[in-house]
Amino acid sequence: MIKIENLSKEFNGKNGKVKALNNINLELNDGDIFGIIGMSGAGKSTLLRCITLLERPDSGSIYIGGSDILKLSPKELRSARGKMGVVFQNYNLLMQETVAKNVAFPMEIAGSPKHEIKERVASLLDLVQIGDKASFYPAQLSGGQRQRVAIARALATRPEALLCDEPTSALDVLTTKQVLTLLKEINEKLNTTIIIITHEMSAVKAICNKVAVIDDGCFVEMGDTKEVFSNPKSSVTKMLLGEDLRI
Repeated sequence: MIKIENLSKEFNGKNGKVKALNNINLELNDGDIFGIIGMSGAGKSTLLRCITLLERPDSGSIYIGGSDILKLSPKELRSARGKMGVVFQNYNLLMQETVAKNVAFPMEIAGSPKHEIKERVASLLDLVQIGDKASFYPAQLSGGQRQRVAIARALATRPEALLCDEPTSALDVLTTKQVLTLLKEINEKLNTTIIIITHEMSAVKAICNKVAVIDDGCFVEMGDTKEVFSNPKSSVTKMLLGEDLRI
């Protein structure tokens, strides 16, 4: 389970402090696919970076498996981070390494045995349906295939949660549908909790059972996806949905 309490983050702007996150509270149950949506600059990616501690929040608590990761020792934090896999918008692959090496990288850093890494890489590439691309380099792959490699790499350490930052924004409509279907299958097969940060309403409608709408660093609406999209309360949600309020 992931639980966030009173999370806040400020940055220095041209005209003083800018509050990127303001008293964020969130609770995810195991197996949720949770969408976080909002306009550009609303705080979506800052929230993900704070959850993964790529950015350190100014205040608040982030509980992963019952432990506040902001209070852990460096050794304990490394272990806690292993429970979270991150899929970035632009893939963040090692361009000079093969697909297999990209997926193996987190396990090599963790010191896993070579035979275990080899078996795990083969299993993950089959899971994301690119088992025949193990010896390819990222430059030889399509955008959708690169995202599959990124997903496989994020799953390498058997995380309890998968955090996806705009995972389909660089993909065409068909490839987007395929990647979302893959994420849904991973959720069902592995019971992996998934957080999707996105501005694409269609992605949330397709696979998320819960959703939160963020605006100006605050959650303005949260709940079951069908309920929120069928009966939007906030003006931001209504604007994001536009004319299409059905699900």
